[in-house]
Amino acid sequence: MYTEKVMDHFQNPRNVGEIKDADGVGTEGNPVCGDLMTIYIKVEDNIITDIKFKTFGCGAAIATSSMITEMAIGKTIEEALKITRKDVADELEGLPPVKMHCSNLAADALKAAIADYKMKQAEEEKAKAET
Repeated sequence: MYTEKVMDHFQNPRNVGEIKDADGVGTEGNPVCGDLMTIYIKVEDNIITDIKFKTFGCGAAIATSSMITEMAIGKTIEEALKITRKDVADELEGLPPVKMHCSNLAADALKAAIADYKMKQAEEEKAKAET
């Protein structure tokens, strides 16, 4: 059974959408259940100032995507990287055991978006150093 908080985030998801000029994009999926999440981040002065998601999946996948965006916005990159799979599930006041993999996808998609951001930053710094 889903908690009220899971149902709220499923029925009223926050931060749905796409950031066209995102600083980082991360996608994670689960081939077994078919859930697929993409998270977009915008970063200014090392702080996540905007975050959106697109999720194709079940209600728990949508709720975890919504929750992780709420948890990550306003945090520094280092703080956002510390958000664990368990943190997402705890913030939703629990998920059924069979749906715990959804929180894993949300946390992993955020980490992938941050890794993409860091890679782009490193490429920009390298390009500046070469000019």
